[in-house]
Amino acid sequence: MNDLLERVLADLAAEGDRLESVVAPLPAESWRLATPAEGWDVATQVAHLAWTDEAATVAATNKAAWDSLVLEALDDPQHAVDKAALAGAAAEPLALLERWRAGRSRLAEVLRSYPDGEKMPWYGPPMSATSMATARFMETWAHSLDVYEALALEPDASDRIKHVAHLGVRTRNFSFASRGEPPPAEEFLVSLTAPSGASWSWGPDEARQSVTGPAYDFCLLVTQRIHRSDTALVAVGADADRWLDIAQCFAGPSGEGRAPRD
Repeated sequence: MNDLLERVLADLAAEGDRLESVVAPLPAESWRLATPAEGWDVATQVAHLAWTDEAATVAATNKAAWDSLVLEALDDPQHAVDKAALAGAAAEPLALLERWRAGRSRLAEVLRSYPDGEKMPWYGPPMSATSMATARFMETWAHSLDVYEALALEPDASDRIKHVAHLGVRTRNFSFASRGEPPPAEEFLVSLTAPSGASWSWGPDEARQSVTGPAYDFCLLVTQRIHRSDTALVAVGADADRWLDIAQCFAGPSGEGRAPRD
């Protein structure tokens, strides 16, 4: 048994259950409330999560079907994600909720049975089962924030976000490459304070460049749910400073991110 995978899957289930408990009792009209993502309502956010869980299952189980998904994305790389989400959002809320519930349950089963040491294809770099579960946690957490904002709910901050922080650190070089910029040659120290007050760190203590501050702010930034100017993050070094301008822990186009708060 992969203990790390089980921990990530447990946190992923908890995050999904939390969102489901919020959206399941909503009246139909509340599913049409606009979220911070332009053109996406609550239903679109849930449909995106459902579609991505299904795509991850396909990536792990069916090469021919996965190749077809890739070709669809290549046909319209700027709009493929929007199209899938908007199409899914056209369903009735109960049907959409059941689709998402079934898809995330199926994905957990698939990831548990995926061979150790093997990687599945994805829209970014290939992933192990644990990495895919981590990525699914990140997306579930980030899109949940959009739903909570649409519903004027204050999200709880839990230490489960360490998965997002870890992914944010691991995708540093990807953030630069996605912008056509060479990755920094040296490692950074990333030292963050968890919601619980615990200290989390990555990289060598003696690093000349560093990022420090609240882990919650870092997670918001790497998922592009906040503008850098609205965080308490501090960068030391030119490369670390640039990273905070362009950080993204998700595959696909970087997007424009969020505007500064008034």
